[in-house]
Amino acid sequence: MRKCNFFLLLLLADTDDGIPRPPPPIVGKVTHYCIDLYWDEAMERSNQVVGQRIRVCLQEQDKMFQWGNIYTGYAKNHTVNGLDPQTTYTYRIRFMTSDDESEWSPHVTVSTTKEPLNGEHLHRAIIRNVVEDVVKVLDTGDVSTDVNDKYGFSALMQASQKGYLEIMEVLLEKGADVHLQNDAGKTALMLACFAGQFEAVKLLRQHGAKYDDYDRGGSTAMHWAVDGGNVRLLDWMIKDGADVNIRDRGSGWTPLIRCASLSGNRSVALTLVQAGAKINTQDKDGKTALMVAIINGHQDLVELLLKKNADLSVTNEYGKTAYEMAHSMERRRIVRVLDDHLQSRGIKLKGIMT
Repeated sequence: MRKCNFFLLLLLADTDDGIPRPPPPIVGKVTHYCIDLYWDEAMERSNQVVGQRIRVCLQEQDKMFQWGNIYTGYAKNHTVNGLDPQTTYTYRIRFMTSDDESEWSPHVTVSTTKEPLNGEHLHRAIIRNVVEDVVKVLDTGDVSTDVNDKYGFSALMQASQKGYLEIMEVLLEKGADVHLQNDAGKTALMLACFAGQFEAVKLLRQHGAKYDDYDRGGSTAMHWAVDGGNVRLLDWMIKDGADVNIRDRGSGWTPLIRCASLSGNRSVALTLVQAGAKINTQDKDGKTALMVAIINGHQDLVELLLKKNADLSVTNEYGKTAYEMAHSMERRRIVRVLDDHLQSRGIKLKGIMT
C-alpha cells in the first residue's frame, strides 16, 4: 500500500528563483523484485509554483555510487522492476521544464524484500536432488506438496522418474498424492515405469499406486514399463500383481502387442510370454503380436513368437494372415523365417502353402 509523506520532508518554497527543489520520492509497494515510487504531490505543487508543465527525472545509484537515469517523463509515479531480492537501492528526482530544472532531491533508500518460496524453488531443489532444500521449502507451509512445474509434472512425478528415493520419501511423508495425474493423464508410477526406476516403482506401490490407472492415451503402467524395457522391473511388477494381458483403451493392445508395435525388444517379450502373456490375442483391428512384429520388421521378435507357437492361421479384420501380410509388405527376410518355420513344423496354410 502506498505510504503518505506526512511531513513533506522538504517543503516546496514559494520562490521566484526557479523550480523548487523537490522532496525525495515517496516509497509505495515494495516486493522482492520491484519498488513503487511516487512524487505526485510534489509535482502538483511545483506545477502551481512555476505555472507550466513539469517533467521528472528519476535516478538510481549503482554499486559504484554513480547516478544513472532510469525514468524521464511526465508521470507522477514509476515502478522499478527486475530488482534483486533483499537488496538496498537508492533514488532521487529532479523537476524540469523546457528552460529550467530544480536541484536534485535528497535521496531515499529502500530495500527489497526476501523472495517468497514457491513451486519453482521446490522443483529446482528436486532437479538438483538436494533433500535439505526440499524439506526447507515444504516446511514453510507456503508451497503445496503437489504443486506442478511448468510442464504439468508434480514434485512426486519429477522425483519418481529420476529415481530420487529420499526426496520421494519426504514428499510422500508430507502428503504427496500418489494417484495424481498430469495433463496427459500420467501418474508418478507410469513415469517411473517408463524410466525403468525399479526402486521408485516399489516405493510408489508401497504407498498405494495402482497398476490399473489409465492415461489419456489409454495406456497403463504396464504398457509404459514395456516401453521402458527394464526386464527386471517388468518381472517384479507381474509378480506384484500387474496384469500381463491388460489391454489399453486405445487400440486394444496388450503389453506384448505394445512391445511388437514399438521397441520389438525380444527380452521384454520373452519376459511377458514366460509370465503368461497370450500370444494370439488380437487388438481392435484383429492383429496379433506376430502380425504387428511383421509390420514393424522386428525379425528377432517374429522368431521368438514362432518358437512360442504363435498361430499363423489367425486372420485380421481384412481376413489376412501374418504370412500374407509379410508377403504383401515384401518382408523378404521374415518371409524366409516363416517358410522355414512352416516347413519344419509341416504346416500348410490354405492358399499359401501346398
